[in-house]
Amino acid sequence: MDMSTSSPVITDTLSISPPLLGSLTSNLMPFSVMSGGCSSPGMNVSASRRTIEEVLVNGLLDAMKSSSPRKKHNLAFDQGNSPDEDPAYNAWMRKCPSALTSFKQIVGNAQGRKIAVFLDYDGTLSPIVDDPDKAFMSPMMRAVVRNVAKYFPTAIVSGRSRKKVFEFVKLKELYYAGSHGMDIVTSIAEHNTEKCKEANLFQPACEFLPMIDEVSKSLLEVTSGIQGASVENNKFCVSVHYRNVAEKDWEVVARLVNEVLEAFPRLKVTNGRMVLEVRPVIDWDKGKAVEFLLQSLGLNDCENVIPIYIGDDRTDEDAFKVLRERNCGYGILVSQVPKDTEAFYSLRDPSEVMGFLNSLVRWKRHSL
Repeated sequence: MDMSTSSPVITDTLSISPPLLGSLTSNLMPFSVMSGGCSSPGMNVSASRRTIEEVLVNGLLDAMKSSSPRKKHNLAFDQGNSPDEDPAYNAWMRKCPSALTSFKQIVGNAQGRKIAVFLDYDGTLSPIVDDPDKAFMSPMMRAVVRNVAKYFPTAIVSGRSRKKVFEFVKLKELYYAGSHGMDIVTSIAEHNTEKCKEANLFQPACEFLPMIDEVSKSLLEVTSGIQGASVENNKFCVSVHYRNVAEKDWEVVARLVNEVLEAFPRLKVTNGRMVLEVRPVIDWDKGKAVEFLLQSLGLNDCENVIPIYIGDDRTDEDAFKVLRERNCGYGILVSQVPKDTEAFYSLRDPSEVMGFLNSLVRWKRHSL
């Protein structure tokens, strides 16, 4: 594990500076400032616009660095000790304890109630890898998820396109919500059939499809000269990956993304782990997707249903928050470092996720 000496809590940068990043529509921002009486009569409009653009770019760059630290060092690890010996990590674990050590408490509250399982993909079922196209889940993890789906309604909720995440998971026993929940299929049978698409899809951002295709092409073109950068069209959102980009070039990535979005005021950019996500400006996220799935699948009764959501990224916080506000279910954050989170519990990595899911299956088998 890889942590800084003081094990700082990584905060959600979007919540710190939402005007810059929460809905980054850079062509609207200059207009609102310049037309709001903030500029002096003699101010040069071009200079003002450049200043605002610099603020936007710098804000985005700060968010990229905060959410995607390159290197961390921790004295406990340097000395060959375990993370449990780090005081800051221990303090965080008291607030967000391991879902493995708390397993009896979790299932104890589920006695006589139905459990529904929601899973992120990257960093949860598969390790984070340099090449997003090679984020394969292991055959063992696939077998475990298949077993989970035998006993519990199970859904994958991913930022990936629904088609792509299904190609990774390859399980028809699950429900799928791709593009951060903007592409949901609520039928388990034959995900690839046109009949299924017509009858069981929920896509709240359909009108944005042409715009997403256009911005994807633009981003692909402008970032083609940046070594290590890659653009992934996830149907209802576009991911700009900078995991393999030299840190000195991150500002270039931020600037280019900002410039492209000037022509797309109805799109915003949010940040994840080594990725910028360009998404429609609509009131929809993974939390809304979980609520929709619970309602669509007849699992909306908090008295009788306990949803469990496992995820590792900032975008999963929307789902954790929904479960916390409903006072129904448990969010489980996958992280090896302390983070501000709405989750109740934590797991360190996909191997611990697999252990938790296995425990869930064993518990259900023994309770039958």
